[in-house]
Amino acid sequence: MSKIVLDPVTRIEGHLRVETEVINGKVNSAWSTSPLFRGIEPILKNRDPRDAWMITQRLCGVCTYVHSVTSVRSVENALNLTIPGNARVIRNLLMGAQFIHDHIVNFYQLHLLDWVDVVSALSADPAATVTVDRQIYSGRKRTSSYFSGVKQQLQAFAKSGQLGPFNNGYWGHPAYILTPEENLVFMANYLEALKTQMQVAHMHAIYGGKNPHPQTIIVGGITLNKDLTSARITEFKNHVTSAQNFVNTYYLPDTTYLLGRYKDYAKIGIADNLMSFGEFPQSSEEPSSFFFPRGIIFNQATSSVQPVDVGNISEHITHSWYSGSGSLNPAQGQTVPSYSGINTSGQYSWIKAPRYQGQPMEVGPLARVMVNYGKGQSATVQQVNSFLQKTGLKLADMYSTLGRTAARAIETKVIADAMASWAGQVQASSQTLTMPFRKTFTMTSSGSGLGLNEAPRGALGHWLNFSSQKITNYQMVVPSTWNFGPRDASNVPGPVEQALVDVPVADQARPLEVLRVIHSFNPCIACAVHVFDPKSKATFEVESL
Repeated sequence: MSKIVLDPVTRIEGHLRVETEVINGKVNSAWSTSPLFRGIEPILKNRDPRDAWMITQRLCGVCTYVHSVTSVRSVENALNLTIPGNARVIRNLLMGAQFIHDHIVNFYQLHLLDWVDVVSALSADPAATVTVDRQIYSGRKRTSSYFSGVKQQLQAFAKSGQLGPFNNGYWGHPAYILTPEENLVFMANYLEALKTQMQVAHMHAIYGGKNPHPQTIIVGGITLNKDLTSARITEFKNHVTSAQNFVNTYYLPDTTYLLGRYKDYAKIGIADNLMSFGEFPQSSEEPSSFFFPRGIIFNQATSSVQPVDVGNISEHITHSWYSGSGSLNPAQGQTVPSYSGINTSGQYSWIKAPRYQGQPMEVGPLARVMVNYGKGQSATVQQVNSFLQKTGLKLADMYSTLGRTAARAIETKVIADAMASWAGQVQASSQTLTMPFRKTFTMTSSGSGLGLNEAPRGALGHWLNFSSQKITNYQMVVPSTWNFGPRDASNVPGPVEQALVDVPVADQARPLEVLRVIHSFNPCIACAVHVFDPKSKATFEVESL
């Protein structure tokens, strides 16, 4: 038996420590630790509920926008407000842009290097690389000179000694199976994705004023008025078209090809229970009009999607650094920090352990795609079936690291195509508006509200209580809380801790396989916990004991 400690896990948002116990070359147990306290909930106390969105959205610069809209929804829920159609469409477009940007960044900049050996690409034959490139997607017309240029860029980067994101990689690891030419294709696409993510982020600037942290949203709708010109609408549509082209030409075919080469990951990083709050309302009827439906899947039963009752959500703190006992629904939740040091037999994380009907639930792209599939959402069903046909896999194989990664690309395709339609529904300020931008309202003295949505990383909820127009309690359960939470009061591991069990580890000094599973969840620990400590001194190490 040996212990592997990854601290910190890099190529994620925030700080994450994962400890694994390895027996006979496989992970036997795992413990997920977030080493920093978030503290946003106490900060919000005694503030006006209408100001909470501005503070909560600064949980993270990657998951930008999602907390602001969830916070605003919690206030609108408390006031029983229905926003106008124009505001609904623009919110959907802003959220869709968030999904596309986030998923492209995850696959190419955060997750791809778990599968692609940068050093191997340096020995690729550019002429042979053209053949591989067109095998992945026949419509690509890149030449050997193009790939020679990419190869020279990588060589110059390597020789400079300033390796940046390529530093400390597990290059040459036996778990890398791609040829040098395949590696060069994907490194070229890594660079292409950098350009695309910048263009996609600009969509937030068009309708949100800036990125990160758009400023358009407000309780009751959006603040766009005279600024919503025909020129802006056309510019946004053009960016949607560009995003569609990248997804069709690069992201979806790249993912399909890559996962076809790593089919063994259909049996690694297994998921059992999935939950989606649903997203993208198509009318004022919620959740029935959601483009992505709300639902829960237990024990991989795709054909038996269950309804979601938020009253069945509880948060455990037995293994978290908080005072108190038992478990509470977030509506009555408490956030009282009590640090006691890392002890995997006791308390070992700042993340709480949320459960639904007492069960750990994975949230995120896999949950949404499988709930969509089970509910018969036509665009998702079509894309999933196409992926399975091209790779020769079965639907059951989706409940895995492979499926989790595929789902992210599949839903990006579905969202980008839907946005092309939604973008045409926006009315310019100069028109005679049948759909205004926001609804006026009177703020009540006291109340409680719940805001739910689907962030790119998964189900997100904000629970709000206020009195005398001042917040008395505010609780957030974010996607990485669901996925990366510790064991609960019954000592049942969280989704990531469960998914890591039985993962093979070929080289314990370089646990690449463990990273593949972790990165497939796209951790955002900055959302799960958040604080600034000026006295901290970082010491980074991977231990093999």
